[in-house]
Amino acid sequence: MATLYAQVERLRTARDNLVRMRSRLELSALPPDDLPRRREWVGREVIAHIDEMLAYWLGEIERVIAGPVEPVPFGREETDLIRLLTVDRDRTLPVSELYGRLDNSLERVLRRLLELDERQVARRGLHKKRGEMTVRQIVDTMLAGHIEEHCRQMATVLDAERAVRA
Repeated sequence: MATLYAQVERLRTARDNLVRMRSRLELSALPPDDLPRRREWVGREVIAHIDEMLAYWLGEIERVIAGPVEPVPFGREETDLIRLLTVDRDRTLPVSELYGRLDNSLERVLRRLLELDERQVARRGLHKKRGEMTVRQIVDTMLAGHIEEHCRQMATVLDAERAVRA
């Protein structure tokens, strides 16, 4: 039944990488008072976004799977207000809460991805910028690739902060 084993393993690896960075994130500075919309994100903002985006993209995958007519419109743009406001709200949460949310959201995503069959992963959605995509492509790009990109971003942000402190 399950067909997305490779993507699930990529997501697990990304989670493991984020967990390895947790102690560094706990020691990092709190986010600045100014909102993260006009500057690079700090570590807590990155993890707040990862928490937010996991649930968001799982919902969009469910939308495509359930859509009555293909391709099903899905997705959002980087300037999406709900995305930005969620990061704004959650960026000052304790690191323990941010990681707790990561664990819960990612486990839910992984369970659901392992349930999908070939018919479901072949369903097609239509993204405003990327065009037509199958559920498999959405998982590859919007979930696995996206979290991997943010793992690299988190490492870069924490390395830069360490260099400033040194």
